[in-house]
Amino acid sequence: MKIVYSLLLVAIMGAGVSCSSNKKALSFQPNQQFGKVITVDRAQSVGDVVQKMEQQKLKEMPAKITGKVQAVCQAKGCWMTLENKGSADMRVKFKDYAFFMPKDLAGHTVVAEGIAKLDTVSVAMLRHYAEDAGKSTAEIEAINTPEINVSFMADGVVIVK
Repeated sequence: MKIVYSLLLVAIMGAGVSCSSNKKALSFQPNQQFGKVITVDRAQSVGDVVQKMEQQKLKEMPAKITGKVQAVCQAKGCWMTLENKGSADMRVKFKDYAFFMPKDLAGHTVVAEGIAKLDTVSVAMLRHYAEDAGKSTAEIEAINTPEINVSFMADGVVIVK
């Protein structure tokens, strides 16, 4: 009987320990680099880059952007979106499909260096992105018009915080 009580006590203690550590460790660290090694100096906000492109009527321009990650492709980490306050978020893809972002990066700040480009995104591609982001079937089917927006092809990304 003593053995049964001892085993029960050990099981209860083990359950308590596993319940108390619900926080999942992040799969990345601040200052971690992806792709080309870059610095954080002279990075501009997503909004500033988009505004400059609109004012100068540019179809593309080299830039270094910084922003808060809103979403990451949950299939592979093959794209992310950065917050653009008051406007559509900027989709960031990675040059030559050479690197991917951690899937749990949303809410953190990054700096990316590469080319900002004015794009027309087809309905098929928008639906693909929605599927990658884990949207519902109804949300995916509701997408029925292409979008014109500024996207970014990154050579390198560094996690700031």
